[in-house]
Amino acid sequence: MTVALYPGRFDPATLGHLDIVFRAAKIFDQVIIAVYEGEPGSQFFDTESRMELLERSVGSVKNIEIQSFGGLVVDYARNSGAQVIVRGLRGAGDFAYEYEMAFMNQSLAPDLELVCFMTSLKYQFIRASLIKEVAGLGGDISNLVSPHVVDAIKKKLDES
Repeated sequence: MTVALYPGRFDPATLGHLDIVFRAAKIFDQVIIAVYEGEPGSQFFDTESRMELLERSVGSVKNIEIQSFGGLVVDYARNSGAQVIVRGLRGAGDFAYEYEMAFMNQSLAPDLELVCFMTSLKYQFIRASLIKEVAGLGGDISNLVSPHVVDAIKKKLDES
């Protein structure tokens, strides 16, 4: 059984993130979405909220599991039984970053493979940071994230 780990902050999960995970789920036996915990207070949504939003987005797909982690991705991949790390590439900037990370991860865990998916053209410009900025300024983000994520962002912004 081939297990793939798809790590990220997912703050919030975008339609681009979902596109990558659904495509990975067609190829690998199991895909673990690994939500990076980060420092408390450094995220828009806390870890539990990000996991809940992802669960609502992918809940019907049987071979996708959502977990949280801290520390090195390669350590978490090994501990979770993953053989592959999945990443999405939007453009040259992402490629340059992932290229460097791939060599570092390879030096730390030569047994892990990296599989990169090119983001679908319609999602190439989407960044979670832009979504939060646009939403904060009253813009429409409904074509960038799932409807329940739109609602959660609006609620969070109303609370602040």
